[in-house]
Amino acid sequence: MDNLTHSLVGLAAAKAGLERLSPGATSLCVLAANAPDADIVVLLFSDRWAFLQHHRGITHAIVGTISFAVLLPLLFYLGDRIVARLKNRPPQIKFRGLFVASVIVSLTHPLLDWTNNYGIRFLLPWSSRWFYGDFVFIVDPFIWLILGSGCFLLTIRTRGQRLIWLLLALFLTFLMVASPRAGNLPSPSLIRGLWLATLSLLIFLSAKRVGSRFGGRIAVGSLILVVVYWCLLLFAHFGALSQAREQAKVLTPIGESISRLAAMPTLANPFAWDCVFETDKATYRFRLNLGSSSSVSSTVRYEKPAGRLNQALKEVSADRRTQIFLGFARFPVAQLSEQDCTTQTFVQLADLRYTEPGTSRGTFSLDVPVDCADMLTFKR
Repeated sequence: MDNLTHSLVGLAAAKAGLERLSPGATSLCVLAANAPDADIVVLLFSDRWAFLQHHRGITHAIVGTISFAVLLPLLFYLGDRIVARLKNRPPQIKFRGLFVASVIVSLTHPLLDWTNNYGIRFLLPWSSRWFYGDFVFIVDPFIWLILGSGCFLLTIRTRGQRLIWLLLALFLTFLMVASPRAGNLPSPSLIRGLWLATLSLLIFLSAKRVGSRFGGRIAVGSLILVVVYWCLLLFAHFGALSQAREQAKVLTPIGESISRLAAMPTLANPFAWDCVFETDKATYRFRLNLGSSSSVSSTVRYEKPAGRLNQALKEVSADRRTQIFLGFARFPVAQLSEQDCTTQTFVQLADLRYTEPGTSRGTFSLDVPVDCADMLTFKR
């Protein structure tokens, strides 16, 4: 999930009661909720392919999560001891309370990341297997609204807090209402209206000091609502998987057998699912619309590599980028940019859950040059 979601989960958990365990618990909860994403430091020393290789790796695994859960409260505790000695005052941090808060909140990060289709490797360094929840989109504005509403009502006591929330609200409102990507939302007018209506309601509730009246119960309610929302998405996901299996049988030609299938969520739309399935001869992708008379659209098919394409893949298999990409890709597909070339062509790779070959999409696609002479011995 995005770091705003992780931060809101940490803040909501603190306001739900964890902040009472020790001074500094609120700051620790927000940091612990984001700590596994410290793997972004890879970008300071290497390129985006190294980041793809290490992101959601050891820092997100069981080992890394436990390590952060222990390290953060220890650093807070030692820091407080040093400050207390310099200022000649008693220590304030309660290590046991911080440790409990850190463990609880640290566990939310891999759990949240597991829910989407990017995946997570829980078992590193012993196993590099990816695990996918496939029922929450990697950025979910409804979760922003649920958690953000509760956290806003509980943290607007000072002028600085109000300014932070104002800037955040303006930025997110721009993304939801006026940015170029806002047009990608399903039923944009409805979602924009819901967003603006919620913001208006929050201003009214804050004026009535609802946060002071109900306190931590608001945060608990927000977290419960997120769990309820997850349950609804899980129910929709099971329905999408069932319907996708039936549609995959229809799309699969005679002589091919389905080996695996995934139904993945789309942005802010629990009724639309991107489905990818693989057979012994090809990989397919289609958009599934639950409850629609024309339930399947945008079907594409990529055959498994053979002939010249297979030879080209062997030629680029030693390329570092190719190895990293194939280690990450869940549904890798490939094509040659030019089938009949004389000097050089490109092997175009893509992870079909995100994009198609030949479409630039960050680290979700890759073009690797290959000499045509290396494929002369292979004929189509």
